[in-house]
Amino acid sequence: MRAVDLFAGCGGLSRGFADAGVDVVAAFENWDPAIATYRQNFDHPIFKMDLSDVEGVSSLLKSDFAPDMIIGGPPCQDFSSAGKRIEQGRADLTVAFSQIVSKVRPAYFVMENVERARGSAAYQDARANFKEAGYGLIETVLDASFYGAPQKRKRFFCIGRLGAEDSFVSVPPEALASTKPMTVRDYFGESFGGDHYYRHPRNYSRRAVFSIDEPAPTMRGVNRPIPGGYPGHSGDSHELDGSVMAITTEQRARIQTFPSSFIWEGPKTHVEQLIGNAVPVKLAEFIGRYVMDHARSQHENSLDEFLVWLEARSADGHSRSLNDVVSRVRRANQLQPFPEYPDLQYLVDLAAGVGFQELVPAVRSQLRRAAKLYVEFMTPIPSGGESKLSRPATPESKNVVV
Repeated sequence: MRAVDLFAGCGGLSRGFADAGVDVVAAFENWDPAIATYRQNFDHPIFKMDLSDVEGVSSLLKSDFAPDMIIGGPPCQDFSSAGKRIEQGRADLTVAFSQIVSKVRPAYFVMENVERARGSAAYQDARANFKEAGYGLIETVLDASFYGAPQKRKRFFCIGRLGAEDSFVSVPPEALASTKPMTVRDYFGESFGGDHYYRHPRNYSRRAVFSIDEPAPTMRGVNRPIPGGYPGHSGDSHELDGSVMAITTEQRARIQTFPSSFIWEGPKTHVEQLIGNAVPVKLAEFIGRYVMDHARSQHENSLDEFLVWLEARSADGHSRSLNDVVSRVRRANQLQPFPEYPDLQYLVDLAAGVGFQELVPAVRSQLRRAAKLYVEFMTPIPSGGESKLSRPATPESKNVVV
């Protein structure tokens, strides 16, 4: 699955989806500090672009990357309870995301935002665009602490599948939550450095001291030191004394489940903002695996239908020979993964691969012939035409035993 990441930030979604096995081939962002950190941690390109330029971005994606999936988190400040409670200009970027998806038409998309974005007018406009473009949607709010991150952080996800019905996966993401939230101690063990830590509240009506035996509160874009005049709060896990730690930038990044090897570029204020804005890597990885599992199941279903298609066209109907063709398609997929809608360019890409070139000529020929049949099978039927299983075979596919 080839993916591009829009509004990539420092790369929380990209890192998580890559860990899930997605091939992230490009990213797009418009904030220089985020771009600088992203470039330190990924090999693929990141482009500085104004993502409100729907035509420009869509054209580049289609011509240079042909993604199977678009992922991204449009700026959320205008929806966040931490900021203004009104929708302003940047909320339009949520609509721009939907317009880019609608023009590029990848097989899947994943859009992430804060919980309250789901009820916004901007999201309703974006949702209408997704539906008009033919996407089935899964819409869910997930708490990161139930998906591998030691942080109570709720995020809204809209997952789209082209040509599907809504709720296209039988098991929703929320049904796969862990039975208990992950605590800081669960994630760090005894390496965190103390049992209690300070996280500055938005105001002193909220608690500020937390235990490592509970999920961390949401990491925000600022990290303030322990003030001299903190009055304390009845909900604090411990009295504010010398045993309470001040949380560090590195600890905040690890609570967001970035690996310790992740490189942060720029001044501290920018780094803190990048950390606070990011999607927890482990939460992103969960969503990536969820989509990949569905894509694999769809591929296996396609192979089952492919076998039926072969049987309808076989000269002798020998199931062993036909199963050999399917096995060769699977092997071709291991060497060069099939895109969602493969065409003859796939055969060129397959032949150019190092692994393919290392095979003996007879095996290369068998894989090419099997892959060509699969490409023909997967070629979309024109609207109103016959079904795949009833359309006439081409001369080359009338005898498919190879």
